[in-house]
Amino acid sequence: MRIGIIGAGALGTMFGHRLARDNEVSLLEVRPEVVAAVRAGGLVLAGEGPPAKVAISRAAHDLFASQVLFLFVRATDTMRALRPFVQNLDPSCAIVSLQNGISSEDAVKASLGGNIALVVGATTESALETAPGCAAPIGTGATIVGPAGAAPDVCARVARLLTDAGMAVSVAYDIRPHLWGKLIANAAIYPVATLLDRPNGVVLSDPNAAEIARSLVVEAAAVAGAMRIALPFDDPWSYVRSIVEQTAGLRNTMLVDLETGKKTENDHINGAVVAAGRRSGVATPYNETMFRLIRAREAAAPEL
Repeated sequence: MRIGIIGAGALGTMFGHRLARDNEVSLLEVRPEVVAAVRAGGLVLAGEGPPAKVAISRAAHDLFASQVLFLFVRATDTMRALRPFVQNLDPSCAIVSLQNGISSEDAVKASLGGNIALVVGATTESALETAPGCAAPIGTGATIVGPAGAAPDVCARVARLLTDAGMAVSVAYDIRPHLWGKLIANAAIYPVATLLDRPNGVVLSDPNAAEIARSLVVEAAAVAGAMRIALPFDDPWSYVRSIVEQTAGLRNTMLVDLETGKKTENDHINGAVVAAGRRSGVATPYNETMFRLIRAREAAAPEL
């Protein structure tokens, strides 16, 4: 199958390497050093065999013939990344977004139109980009996908594609609870670790950080409850603790973005909780504080 992947960061590299075992994989990446490294040595995934031979380009048209197109860019970059694909994809092409936040469906459809075979999902797969075109998996994750315009058989096909690549995948025909589950984890972990300039593990190792993170979780879960979203776990804080344990040594993407002078996904994480809380009448002072503090850090960060 012809697989396109937009974004060759840590997750794009990991999924690309695994999918390349049985498929024809092409990646789209804007960073010239990554393109050069992958062309020279393939995609490297630590501990998972030899480098994977894939195609990689800085030109979107090289992915127009994709049968499945995965989106692995930051939520802030969705519309920019998809703009060249407008009216250039086969209508049967499945678009798959495993991005952070709960608004990827809106952003993808705003870019490509509403009548597309869109699959959205949440993944706890994690990886660290160790060098251009190289990544190291962190722990063992799982992925849940569901329809956001795609027919059930398309969702099943995407799940089977990922399962055949060696990943744990399931299909949920109401994907919102799982998107909210991931949002709650990100809203608790990302800003706290970022503001402390530490890997995710600080959320549990420091009791003050843990209490702030727990309060963020309680707020976000209350918003989900007000929206009648049945979260896929009984104890939100226990779930978030498990994610922290899995990714304890990881410097999360919000922290990395600040370090590299990029705009973070703050609007799509704590900002999304705050916005949903306003719509549902639930106060979110902890999330709003984190949202504004990260905004302040963004304003103070030097542009690279």
